[in-house]
Amino acid sequence: MKTIIRFSKCFIPAMIFSALLAISGVASYFALGGFTLGVDFQSGYIYEVQIAPTAFSITWSGRGNARMEISGDYIYITTGSGAEIQTFTFLFNDYNDINSLKEAIELEIEGIEINYSDKLTSTPEEIESRWLVRSAQGDHILGERPYIVHYVDPHNEDIKDISDIREAFSGFEQNVTVQNMGRSPQDQQFLIRIAAEEIEEAAIITEEDVSEDEEYFDEADFNEEIDEIAEIAEDIFTDEDEEDIFYEDDAVVIVEEKADAREVRQILEREFGEGEVVILRSDFVHPRFSETLTGQAGMLFFYTLLLMLLYLSVRFRPKYAIGAITGIIHDTLVIVFFIVLTGMEFNITTIAAILTILGYSINNTVVVFDRIRENLKIYPDDSFVNILNRSLTGTLTRTIITTLTTMLAVLSLIIFTTGSMRDFAILLQVGMISGIYTTMFIASGIVNLFENRKIRREKKKKALANQKARS
Repeated sequence: MKTIIRFSKCFIPAMIFSALLAISGVASYFALGGFTLGVDFQSGYIYEVQIAPTAFSITWSGRGNARMEISGDYIYITTGSGAEIQTFTFLFNDYNDINSLKEAIELEIEGIEINYSDKLTSTPEEIESRWLVRSAQGDHILGERPYIVHYVDPHNEDIKDISDIREAFSGFEQNVTVQNMGRSPQDQQFLIRIAAEEIEEAAIITEEDVSEDEEYFDEADFNEEIDEIAEIAEDIFTDEDEEDIFYEDDAVVIVEEKADAREVRQILEREFGEGEVVILRSDFVHPRFSETLTGQAGMLFFYTLLLMLLYLSVRFRPKYAIGAITGIIHDTLVIVFFIVLTGMEFNITTIAAILTILGYSINNTVVVFDRIRENLKIYPDDSFVNILNRSLTGTLTRTIITTLTTMLAVLSLIIFTTGSMRDFAILLQVGMISGIYTTMFIASGIVNLFENRKIRREKKKKALANQKARS
């Protein structure tokens, strides 16, 4: 006969430990100032940058216009104008190093001149064409002004990591958040978000203001009033700083911009050297958008819990649903505690990890609950706590095997990835360990508490009935 492990002896100690852990997590959250919000939950200006040395510069002195684009596989150049436009494509597979690429471009396109950077750490024959950085933000028109082309050496050992980028912005007056973007540390690609200044309402105008004395609302008058207010706002807020003006609902709002792509490049180049920084793209995220995203994340978690509660209430009894929901709330608190203590950024990837963990945990819990329901039919005369222990013991091997195989796969992500993907894998590892503990001791323990309460009520009713019968 298979030995039955008495998991029930650990239910109360486990609940006490989990309660202390939850209290510690909440206390740490407030003591440490909450989450380190990632770029997904902060309004402001977004810059995708790459630390990459200059490979060469290109100038154009031919007739008409010339434009160049760089993808991961080729360089595409168009020259001329009107009916005389010509297109040239140079595949990196055909020109393995930048020296052969340079010679081919200059030979085939008259008027283009390519000059190597005097800071190259390797010879042009040693720098592969596929290392060239894809076209950066801005104008790709070639002319007398040199167009700079950068490259990233995948074998580079002098790697700038996220701490170096944060250090470069340490004296910056606005709040700066940095996130890894590259597929490997050698990519040295980062996402930088600079918080926008507080939005200030220049003026507010509503439909009632425009049509106060009119029987109907005139949209043309309303739009004219808005345009006039925008012009006044521009005059009021014009200074040495740039500003962005937005129409938001019925208001004209101004957001002061204290950093542009040029300033970001200058800050990084002071730290890493001139010509070593590429601005790949820049965007602005309105504060309303970040607030909406935060609210949607909270609602997403709430609806997830609600749907799970409804599903489990239909599939099992309500006490099982309450036990399972308590378990996944426990998993969430464990993850929150871990994120706060480690200072890990809270972003969209973090939410994805939490929801993945909840799904994994609830799946494991449902398997145990199914076994409990089966054993209740097989052993109708056995006590509930014995059936609970028997069910947990019967699913223990399955739980260990599936969890270990999944953790091995996730471990490879921790070892071979970086940035947000690595954070995602770390959270999954922590969540899977927490999920096993939750299923074994928290969810099952809650169900056992409800069953014990039911048994005590039945005993009390029976005692009262016997007392009435004797009297």
